[in-house]
Amino acid sequence: MKGADAIARILKQEGVDFMGCIPYNSLEEAAAVAGIRPIIFRQERVGVNLADGYSRVTNGRRIGVFTMQAGPGAENAFAGVAQAYADSVPILLLPASATRDRAGVRPTFSPSQSYREVTKWSDQINLIERIPEMMRRAFSQLRTGRPSPVLLEVPTDILGGDVDESILDYHPVKLVRTAGDPQDVKDAAKALLAAKRPVIHAGQGVLYAEAWDELKEMAELLQAPVMTTLSGKSAFPEDHPLSLGTGAAATTGPVVHFLRHADLVFGIGCSFTRTHFGVAIAPGKVMIHSTNDDGDINKDYSIDHAILGDAKLVLTQLVQEIKNQAGPSGRRENQEPAKEVEAVKEEWLEQWMPKLTSDETPINPYRVIWDLMHTIDRKQAVVTHDSGSPRDQMTPFFEAISPRGFIGWGKSTQLGYSLGLAMGAKMAAPEKLAVNVMGDYAFGMVGLDIETAVREHIPILTIVLNNSAMGIYDVDRFPVANERYGTKYLTGNYAQVAEAMGGYNERVEAPEEVVPAIQRAKQVVASGQPALLEIITREERAFSHKDR
Repeated sequence: MKGADAIARILKQEGVDFMGCIPYNSLEEAAAVAGIRPIIFRQERVGVNLADGYSRVTNGRRIGVFTMQAGPGAENAFAGVAQAYADSVPILLLPASATRDRAGVRPTFSPSQSYREVTKWSDQINLIERIPEMMRRAFSQLRTGRPSPVLLEVPTDILGGDVDESILDYHPVKLVRTAGDPQDVKDAAKALLAAKRPVIHAGQGVLYAEAWDELKEMAELLQAPVMTTLSGKSAFPEDHPLSLGTGAAATTGPVVHFLRHADLVFGIGCSFTRTHFGVAIAPGKVMIHSTNDDGDINKDYSIDHAILGDAKLVLTQLVQEIKNQAGPSGRRENQEPAKEVEAVKEEWLEQWMPKLTSDETPINPYRVIWDLMHTIDRKQAVVTHDSGSPRDQMTPFFEAISPRGFIGWGKSTQLGYSLGLAMGAKMAAPEKLAVNVMGDYAFGMVGLDIETAVREHIPILTIVLNNSAMGIYDVDRFPVANERYGTKYLTGNYAQVAEAMGGYNERVEAPEEVVPAIQRAKQVVASGQPALLEIITREERAFSHKDR
């Protein structure tokens, strides 16, 4: 058999059922022979984005895979990988490369060297006999510790070389998890019970560990309000009486209020990284941090109590220890925190209702988000935003009520990322409505891959908020560039682009037509066809607590 056939067989053993690619790479044919569906994209970045969305929605239990042709294919995928790395998403990248005898000869591109800054592990299969060993290493990296992209470079002569089938004594890699040190757990539980105003700061690790039930039980035991990170959004139901919402570049009133008054912050499944796309925690608070990556401990904050371990196992330990120290009911009878959350949330939402329910034209984007949330079945949907204004407008106000019902992402924020994410979400959960909300500039980056969704029968709903501008572009900072050369504004009819690509489309200009258009699009998607709604919106520069 050929090297490509050996790799494809191992992928099949590891449960891979599809692989993103752009020809030409012989692994595409080998995968098809092995029963792995190759999905062809218009550009590599969107294919990586799909693999990303697939891995997220399966909580890393199944891995999204993308392979690239040697040279330009491997080069073009970089942006998507960088975003997946920033957001800690486990995807497997299998780029082809030049034959081994050309290694190090300029201008030969080496993926394993060039991608090391945006992958957890990056290596090359240097001998054809090492295919099983190197694939085992790759999947071990994907299934242990902090999730992240993993890259295994395959030289072209390895793909096309002959290998004896006897080397394929391969056994799939199992997920490895670790629990917290018992003394660390006891100390953390004692500190949590001693706190008068604790706040739980939940990250994406809760989702990967599928620990949402344990998180909910602990919050209710302590009667501690819960906020999530952007990538952790949906780890805690945002309609719960103790939910503060998401702490991101734009955040909720309750997050700001409770973080300000907290005397203890407990981070679970998060990195506590200082970033523009999160909220800063003021000094003077007791800090407890539980993560599966020792590199995060004491990175940006001085930590009083650290617990290394899987979020589900650690939360299970903490729940039991809290019961041991405070009794089986903990503090469940204390309803004051929930009452305070309700009061602060009501006051905050009251300030925003004029925008969320606005009848103005062009349509206010907040009206679109509010109508979307109240029109779809959120328990049977996966919704995601794009970067820029859609992210900052959606994350505070779109309430996620089921795990992975919302994909929040940030830190690197590649424009156009949401299209591939929605496609990957639909591949992972075909029974759910997959929706991505993006701006006109983002659509301009990746819009032709609507045709991929049509061709590959991946029915998603794309909502383009078209304000004919780069909404977060500050004209006051660049007055000459904009006035003289028009650097802020754009033009285009994106519904017509979707029509040309074979998808259902509507252009919506009246606020009262938003809900009916979404309902029609839902029916189209349910029939198996992708749909795009281009909604003409005003430029909205007000954001909830963005400048804290």
